[in-house]
Amino acid sequence: MASTPVRAQELLLPVKAGFIVVTFVAAVLLNLLPWAGVLLWIKPDFVAVLVLYWCIHQPRKLGLAGAWALGLVMDIADASLFGQHALAYALLAFIGIVLHRRVLMFELRHQVLHVLPMLLAAQVIMVLVHLAAGAGFPGWSYFVGSALGAALWPVLSVLLQLPRRPKPDPDTV
Repeated sequence: MASTPVRAQELLLPVKAGFIVVTFVAAVLLNLLPWAGVLLWIKPDFVAVLVLYWCIHQPRKLGLAGAWALGLVMDIADASLFGQHALAYALLAFIGIVLHRRVLMFELRHQVLHVLPMLLAAQVIMVLVHLAAGAGFPGWSYFVGSALGAALWPVLSVLLQLPRRPKPDPDTV
């Protein structure tokens, strides 16, 4: 019986706060793009995916207060019920921070299985807030965005780790 080789973990450079801010500005802009028709219901919440990413990969850089503030920004930008995104993002940040070591133990393709329920929980919170405010149920297609957000997880992880990889030393090459 052949055992799978243990892969060496790559040491990454520390992330700068400015880089995190730029990623969130890009995510807010992606969320605010005019998605029309069917795409409106299947678009992932890019800010939620990034909140989860940074809380898992850098739990000391983005906490509950940062996630709450980003949620308030999305509430204002989206003209939605005030506090809806903030509550969902704070819950998402809490879950991400609590489970960050567990998620990072797995390969990227297996991390998706952890990320999906977390993103679904955030969307369920938003739907429950809508229902408590008297709005109707948006339909089951509303939750497709969580699946797409989870599917983007491996790509997002690779892209956000590229600037953090150390440059090769020219003397050792």
